[in-house]
Amino acid sequence: MTALVFAASAEQRTWRIMPVGDSITDGGKDAGYRSLLLKKLTAAGYRVQFVGTRGRDPLRHEGYGGKNAEFLATVVGKNFRQHPADIVLLHCGHNHFAEEKPIPGILAATEQMIADFRATNPNVIVLLAQVIPSGKLPKYSYIPELNRELATLAKRLNVILVDQASGFDWNTDTVEDKVHPNAAGKEKMATRWFEALKPILEKQP
Repeated sequence: MTALVFAASAEQRTWRIMPVGDSITDGGKDAGYRSLLLKKLTAAGYRVQFVGTRGRDPLRHEGYGGKNAEFLATVVGKNFRQHPADIVLLHCGHNHFAEEKPIPGILAATEQMIADFRATNPNVIVLLAQVIPSGKLPKYSYIPELNRELATLAKRLNVILVDQASGFDWNTDTVEDKVHPNAAGKEKMATRWFEALKPILEKQP
């Protein structure tokens, strides 16, 4: 019996996951939601490896503080070729002003990133987040409309939509800047990612 259990464990797949986004993905010194998500995945018995050009093992990523989706589209495709993943966690939509009318540009950049991921790995599984809301207004007043458009984009591109917006309250879930998640907000983000990942990670290769 022990030998059978060991053999099953040895054959378990290790999933490569690339978190992509801005400072919300980077998370700063405590790695934000990424650290909490890794703990949840490990505790559940899944074998995962976070990959990317930024950070250190075991929490590597492609999160760029202060950068927007258009910037990400210029760098993450190349970095994905160097560090290909099975799964991408894509959360981007901040770092614009409402006056810019940024939604078309964000959508175009998001679509470009997904195309670049698929060019390297046609079987990549992309989890596209509806981004967390912000109380920094009117700067981020475009986010609710953006999230509606992201839902349409996810359906058109056949990627998995992850609702990071519903239930996230910037009054209680962000730090003083009203943008970045506090401990409660990070926990909510990690939980949403975890729930979206579970049915994927349970599949056998």
